[in-house]
Amino acid sequence: MLYGAIGLACSACVAGVAAWRSRSAGGYYDRGVYGLDARAHRRYASISLAFAVFFAAMLVLHAVTAGIVGLALYALVAVFYATSFLRGASDFDE
Repeated sequence: MLYGAIGLACSACVAGVAAWRSRSAGGYYDRGVYGLDARAHRRYASISLAFAVFFAAMLVLHAVTAGIVGLALYALVAVFYATSFLRGASDFDE
């Protein structure tokens, strides 16, 4: 049951951050390099909300194994979204 609660909290946080970021124009790396425009942020927010509903259902149904599998899948989504904000290796432009 702990995995479902962790998944619910993480997916709700990422959904909130993605919805908040969809309102801003974004920086050079967000838009130009990684292609994170407002539509991409909204997409991550909707995926995170879908996972939040899934985790809430798994908590109600006491389906621990499904919560673990869902958390493993959602961890990939959350890592992809979190690393999209990183600039990566910096190259010296001369």
